Amino acid sequence: MTVKLGVNIDHIATLRQARGEKTPDPVEAAKACLMLGAHYIVLHIRGDRRHVQDSDLERLVKDHREHIHLEMANTKEMMELALKYKPYSVCLVPEYPNEITTSGGLKMDDDTVAALKASTLKLKQAGIEVSLFIDPAANDVRKAKNIGADIIEFCTKNYGEAKDERNRQKLLEEIELAAVLACELGLRLHAGHGLNTDNVGDIAAIDCMECLNIGFSIVARSVFVGLPQAVLEIKTAIEAAR
Repeated sequence: MTVKLGVNIDHIATLRQARGEKTPDPVEAAKACLMLGAHYIVLHIRGDRRHVQDSDLERLVKDHREHIHLEMANTKEMMELALKYKPYSVCLVPEYPNEITTSGGLKMDDDTVAALKASTLKLKQAGIEVSLFIDPAANDVRKAKNIGADIIEFCTKNYGEAKDERNRQKLLEEIELAAVLACELGLRLHAGHGLNTDNVGDIAAIDCMECLNIGFSIVARSVFVGLPQAVLEIKTAIEAAR
């Protein structure tokens, strides 16, 4: 099975917002990534609008809906946005004030699970596929299945930030075990956060892995080699693992 690539364009928008200019346009970047073979365009609209704006989502859905994967917090504001523009899929993620980036998966306590279940139903009734961004833990996988998610996305932050090979292998084994359960339960499997050409191979090689969502490392690499080459490099690393 070919592992798909979702390219996160948030940090193209970060650069644009730094000067309040119209360029670089994340929508133009998205078009380029799709032409280069990306399967999905990932964008996270945050409550503080620090990078991606509502108008970016509107323009992307207009021409490329079948490729648009929106990450968002499970809030009334974001639910209204998703139901208005109807991207192909939505990934519900945790979001906290003043965080630099997403720091882990959703906390699956009873209140959170109940809220996620209600939002998942609304999104699916609107024809939007639903993903949950979770830690690679068996209990969270089971809860995601009970919530009614179509997809789960494992947070690979700890794996990506592992300081030594022994710890990295331990974290990889945890991801692999959780992936087996997800597959058995019939959940589609994505992964993302902290992945780059050096560490993506072992994640791409996991059975049942459908898609890897990668953004920061691609955008950072593109500063030196350009966006087409950066996308090509990550695609090559993924394909080599399969």
